[in-house]
This record gives sequence, C-alpha cells and structure tokens, in this order.
Amino acid sequence: MDAREMAKLACSALEEKKAKDVKVIDIREISVIADYFILADGENQNQLQAMQDAVEEKLYAAGAHVKQIEGNQKSTWILMDYGDIIVHIFSKEDRLFYDLERIWRDGVMLEPGDL
Repeated sequence: MDAREMAKLACSALEEKKAKDVKVIDIREISVIADYFILADGENQNQLQAMQDAVEEKLYAAGAHVKQIEGNQKSTWILMDYGDIIVHIFSKEDRLFYDLERIWRDGVMLEPGDL
C-alpha cells in the first residue's frame, strides 16, 4: 500500500470518529521523514483515544503496521508514525499551540478528499 492510500484510510478512520478539522500536509518535496502529515483534533481524551484506535484498526486491517506511537490515554497530542505517513491527533488547544500547519507551511495543504 502506498502512502497516499494509507493517508486516505487514516483520514477516513478519523472522520468516522467525528474528528474535527482533518487536514493533510503533503511534505514529500520538503522532507524525508514522511510523505504526509495527517492532523486532526478532538473534543476530549476519550475521543482522542477512539480516533487513535480507529486509525490503528483500519490501517492494520489493510496491512500497515504502526512503527511508533507517542502519547497515551492521558495525552492531548498523540503521534502515530507509520513511516510514510505520520498521524497527529490533538486536543484543540494543543493543535492551536503547536500550530504544525504554520511550521510545515512549505508543504502542500490538502483536504482529505483531495487525496
């Protein structure tokens, strides 16, 4: 499965759990760490955990295995590293504070439907 397909599946899983403001940043031309960043935020820790579980289940079923997860059930920023894609799940406050969209503004900002 290529990075684009993985990103589509991750976005779909996030949207199924009512993730807010799902965005994709195409960083293929500016970084070697991954092809895509997927960003989303949720309302509370239970939703953040449900979003993480949904992404993990959907990608695992498609044959993609997470390399590393940073964060836990009490975290307000969960990072899921799949190699070609990195999924960032935030509380709204943390997403505004860390502002990855600004930091990675040289990448191409996409909506999930653009993949």
